[in-house]
Amino acid sequence: MKFSALAVSLALTFGAAHVNAAPPVARTPFVWENATVYFLLTDRFNNGDKTNDLAYGRKADAAPLRGYMGGDLAGVTAKIKEGYFKELGVDAIWITPPVEQVHGSTDEGSGKSYGFHGYWARDFTSIDANLGTEADLQELVDTAHANGIRVLLDVVMNHTGPVTALDPVWPKEWVRTAPVCAFKDARTTIDCTLVKNLPDFRTDVDRPVALPPALVAKWKEEKRYEREVASLDAFFKETGYPRAPRYYLMKWHADWVRKYGFDGFRADTAKHVEPRVWKDLKKVASKAFEDWKRDNPAKRLGDGKFYMTAEVYNYSLRHAHQFDMGGETFVDFYDNGFDSLINFSMPSDAKGGYDAMFGRYAALLAGPLRGYSVLNYLSSHDDAAPFDPTRTRPFDSAVKLLLSPGAAQIYYGDETARLLTHDGAKGDAVLRSFMNWDELANNAQRDGYRIADVRKHWGLIGRFRQAHPAVGAGEHRKLQATPYIFARTYEKDRVVVALDLPTDKSTPVVVGPVFRDGESVTDYYSGKKAVVAGGKVDFHTKNGIVLIAN
Repeated sequence: MKFSALAVSLALTFGAAHVNAAPPVARTPFVWENATVYFLLTDRFNNGDKTNDLAYGRKADAAPLRGYMGGDLAGVTAKIKEGYFKELGVDAIWITPPVEQVHGSTDEGSGKSYGFHGYWARDFTSIDANLGTEADLQELVDTAHANGIRVLLDVVMNHTGPVTALDPVWPKEWVRTAPVCAFKDARTTIDCTLVKNLPDFRTDVDRPVALPPALVAKWKEEKRYEREVASLDAFFKETGYPRAPRYYLMKWHADWVRKYGFDGFRADTAKHVEPRVWKDLKKVASKAFEDWKRDNPAKRLGDGKFYMTAEVYNYSLRHAHQFDMGGETFVDFYDNGFDSLINFSMPSDAKGGYDAMFGRYAALLAGPLRGYSVLNYLSSHDDAAPFDPTRTRPFDSAVKLLLSPGAAQIYYGDETARLLTHDGAKGDAVLRSFMNWDELANNAQRDGYRIADVRKHWGLIGRFRQAHPAVGAGEHRKLQATPYIFARTYEKDRVVVALDLPTDKSTPVVVGPVFRDGESVTDYYSGKKAVVAGGKVDFHTKNGIVLIAN
């Protein structure tokens, strides 16, 4: 197996006695442009309550990795309390939709599947019992906030869950069931169903619709029909919106913000919904967020605005404000409610060198995308071509993701080299195995590295990033080509990073344009301090990476 020079040096680093503990990280002003967002599938992360593993009569009869596996809201909270996310320098946790999913199963061509992932909603106003209770969700958000961590809610405006033997189709006034999208232009991407048997919400219509009979019956059985209707009546009276499907959905999603205090949304399948819908959702959710902050002054994290990022499939940072929908139609999603967009080009961009990617990203973010950002990632729950599926480059992955300009999305298990391959599983299921806690606890060995060493490496870079907004939000400047050294500056924050340093000797690092002679600086990777002399600094380590700041 072939490893990069950096990976080899890092594997050696963690076995060496000269590595010190990382320096303490001071809290710094938070900016979304530098955020490190931890994305997890709640059902696949940590099982905090084994009594809720199968609800609504669901069975353990799904195809490999396509059924519920026990992860829940309590499990996420437990890891927050343990300090797991703090150790990684995580600023925000993005959870998959916790709403009640379809009760039955379906087969999309890859075996029997249940809605463990959260994207097959049955009732947008209820928490899925497999994940826990309202009290569990409130504790998760409150615990995150108490630890300085924001929480993003994944929201679906495009579709319901599939029709199953236990889950009827919504009325035709609410959804279309055909045609299946052809993805040739805006019309064949929006006015259609993503796949067969995934009813598409009629977010295009303005005519009022009545509540679905199945939802009415459910609410009455749960003794909350009158309360839900009164809340809807109040919303439509206050906003003046017609009782069209998209406004019901906006209200239901905003209610999660107003009640629990979510700090932002990640919008699922954004390009499959009319762009103006997202702009209205941002307005409704922002109002709910301000209401929650007013009513919960002791829980809120600062006075920032409600944040929204989006999955616009195939969006690249290079598209800037003009995403091509086909048919000579271009959409500016930033002008339709979004503060950032997920950067789908990074898994392929990361195959190149540092300088090409860092320099290009920085130039675009400082130019056509100034005032906005992207959410970079290397693997996710539905990307069929992640950067490193067999985890042969976990050290390189951390460097490229966490040191790139823009916000960073860690997909659960990136930091523990959780394999993105699985014998017997088909399609995107291979990306969704349960978190490899046992491998981390046992410091399992792979070819050339150990899992706990990978995790430590991600934490060192992550905490450095969190402490210094210049890393993701700053102005980028290359200082040296070989070894590769760059600087980032953001307001008064300054950092210098050196990569691919020799590991057989200590190497002075050029910092002169950023730090003055006589200035004391710290290497956040080794924990050592040194004084700048002659425009350089030498920490007397043999590490392949140095992370420099005051």
